Amino acid sequence: MNTDYDKENVVLNKSFNFALEIIELYKILKNKNEFIISKQLLRSGTSIGANVEEANAAQSKKDFATKMSIASKEARETRYWLRLLSRSKLVDYDFEKYLNKIDELIRIITAIVKTAQTNLNNN
Repeated sequence: MNTDYDKENVVLNKSFNFALEIIELYKILKNKNEFIISKQLLRSGTSIGANVEEANAAQSKKDFATKMSIASKEARETRYWLRLLSRSKLVDYDFEKYLNKIDELIRIITAIVKTAQTNLNNN
């Protein structure tokens, strides 16, 4: 499932594709009668890309850093829900693929936030 719509923006593409995968996972979890955590996961997992999208339309460098920081927080929350689902064994499912992808997104977004904050502090 790869829907690159902005070939230049890796984090935008990865966060959008991850959101699509989270939507599919949400459907699987609902079919396995897991309704509470799956809804939290859906909310945070799709919010990452929405905040990255907003950051790309930021009105200032500070606004960009703020939106990317929110995306980082949402990514970490998503990792929390995935870890909780995985370790609690509420449903019989292998979440490793999603955990690897969220770790990659967190690394990318963290690097972007650090660079943006450094650039703000140097101006």
